This record gives sequence, C-alpha cells and structure tokens, in this order.
Amino acid sequence: MAKPLPQPVRIYRVGGSVRDEILGREVADCDFVVVGATPETMLASGFRPVGRDFPVFLHPETQEEYALARTERKQGTGHRGFAFFASPEVTLEDDLARRDLTINAMARDDQGRLIDPYGGARDLEVGVLRHVSPAFAEDPLRVLRVARFAARFGFSVAPETMRLMRAIVASGELATLAAERVWQELAKGLTEPRPSRMIETLRDSGALGVLLPEVDRLFGDARGAHLLRALDHAAARGFALPVRYAVLLQTLAADQGGAASAGAANRARASRLADGVSERLRAPSEARDLARLAARHRSTVHGAGGLRPAEWLDLLAAADALRRPERLDGLVDACECDALAATRPAHGYPPRDAVKAALGVVRQVDAGAVATAAIAAAAKAGAPAGSDAIAKAVRTARLAALRRWRRGGA
Repeated sequence: MAKPLPQPVRIYRVGGSVRDEILGREVADCDFVVVGATPETMLASGFRPVGRDFPVFLHPETQEEYALARTERKQGTGHRGFAFFASPEVTLEDDLARRDLTINAMARDDQGRLIDPYGGARDLEVGVLRHVSPAFAEDPLRVLRVARFAARFGFSVAPETMRLMRAIVASGELATLAAERVWQELAKGLTEPRPSRMIETLRDSGALGVLLPEVDRLFGDARGAHLLRALDHAAARGFALPVRYAVLLQTLAADQGGAASAGAANRARASRLADGVSERLRAPSEARDLARLAARHRSTVHGAGGLRPAEWLDLLAAADALRRPERLDGLVDACECDALAATRPAHGYPPRDAVKAALGVVRQVDAGAVATAAIAAAAKAGAPAGSDAIAKAVRTARLAALRRWRRGGA
C-alpha cells in the first residue's frame, strides 16, 4: 500500500488525460508528475521504479505512472539524443515546457484546477496544433506526432509550428529515427479517424518525401487526392490497420492497361514497390502481406464480375482464401476503398458479393473425395497417383464448379 508523500511534494495529473477531458473524450490512461520529490522519497512511499532514462514510478495500487518533474537538454542527434534532469527544484511549469504541443502541456492539481501556462485550452478551442517552445525542433519524432494528432483531431497546424517541422526535415534528422518508431507513429495515424490529415501534414512539412517517397510521388497527379479519400473511407468503415496500410500502398504503380504482359509487369512492379516500403518500415507481416496482395491484385478484384474460372482460382490461391478467408476479406476491403474513392456506387461495392460467391463455390468441391477418386483411377491404371496429379484433379474439379456457377447452373 502506498504511503502518503511528504509535504511539500505536489502531484499533478498531466498530458493527454487533461486534454481529452477538456474535449469531452473518454480518458483511458492518466499520467502524473510529482514536484518536489526525489527517487528516495518515492521508494519510501511504496512506489516501484520503472524508468530507465529518467525517474518514473508505478503506484503500488493503481499501477499508474508517476514521473518526477524533469527538464531535458539536447546533447546528441535524433529522438534519443537528450539528457534528462530531475530534482525537487524543477517546477511544474519547467516540466510542461519540455512537452511537444500546448494541448499536451496542461495539468490539473489535486483540487481539479486547470494549470495551463502555454495556452493549450485556447488551442483546443480553436483546433490548432502549436508547439510549446523552440525546443520542439530538437526532436525529429515530433514531426510524426504532430501529423498523428492532426489525424486524430482534424486540427490545423500553426504556421510557426509548421516552419519548425520543415526545419527538422531540412536538417536531415528524420533519418536518425528507428524504423520501428516511424512505423509505430504511422500505424497510429492510420488508425485515427482522419488518416488523410496525417498524410497531408507530412506532405506539407516535406516529411512524406523523406519517409514515404513512393507515396509522395502520387501527389504529382490525381492519385494523391484519390489516396486521401480512400484512406478516410477505410477509417469511416472502421477497417483494421492492415487494410488501411494496404490502402496506403496499393496504388503506388499506375495501371498501364494494354497488353496482358504489360499488365502483368505492372502488377509485379506494384508488389515490389509495396514490399520495398514494408521492408524499410519493418512493417508487421500481416500488414506487409496484405499490402503486397492488394498492390498486385487490386485491378483483378475490381474486375471480378468478368473473371474466367482459371482467374478466379488464381486469385483465391494468391489470397490463400481457403485457409485464410479473413485475408481475402481484407483484400476486398482495401479494394473497396480504392473503388469508392473514385466513385460512390449506389449499391456498395459489387465485387464483394462476387468474391464471396466464388469462394463458396470452390469450398463446395470436396477436395478429399476428388483426391481419393484420382488415387483410385491411377491404381486401376496400374500407376501411383503423385501429388501433382492429385492437385491437377482438384483444380479441374474446382474449374468445373466455377464454370457451372458462371453459367448459372447447380
């Protein structure tokens, strides 16, 4: 059980919980700053230390985080190039001054009174993301954080803050960010209500051209605006992160049309571009695989109504749909976002029903019975049935079922 912290120690609730409370949003987690204490004080009161870079403690009962008030000083490059200083002399205002945005630099005391030395409540009211101090420019990760908050709240970025973001990009320090941190921020931004705002903010700052040059090139023509609409459609439909990531990458290679060989070459290029981005970001396998699948087969799904039986089988095999139907669902979800960003059909996305029906037809084929029949036929002919022969028999049966379906037969 926690013991009361001695006077004149003061505890303040800070950061996102104060911001979200003012916005009327659900408060998920609360963070606290402790002013006037030392690590020894916290330990003596039963708090458990967890911070590696600076003193952070867990409350022994609530497990909420309590950090000693601290300042920081830039002493190297990149997101981690900071030295932290915590002591009882550091004030709450000192601690809040090191935070990124005014809307994250507010606190409430134990009486519930708002402490807002940098005008965060005003910026919340007018919907502006504004930096707290010039020290904002010392941390390149803040470019991504601002873009993510733009996607969450739909706020604009203050002109002076955008100038600092551009200065960070020009400094080259974005290159110091670990791929895992870049992915983490991008992934969070993609799952916000307005992911298009993240892309727009990154592009305005110049960061999109550094972090995602393949996506930035889409804005050389109408594909850029199309992508923004597709991302927001994915958010409006509540699609999962892998789908939203696939939407981000599925149009990196423009369709060439024309000969089948040109189309095949373009599909291969599209999947290579998607894989290149995923490798650079070290994206999780589920997101990476769906992005590759959507980049390669987007046009095929759009034209599902006119596919031949062999093309249906190839599509279902590429998605591993018999074993992983949810992956096929994700592919269709991503393609829907692409289609509806161009036009809004009165009856949703027709290929969805066609894909579902084709999968149902193939599932009805009893592959085990077909394999057994193939083995029996081979034995009758005096030759063993190899795996290739069995696979060919199963494929033939599925093609026949798809042909009957296409003709409207049973």
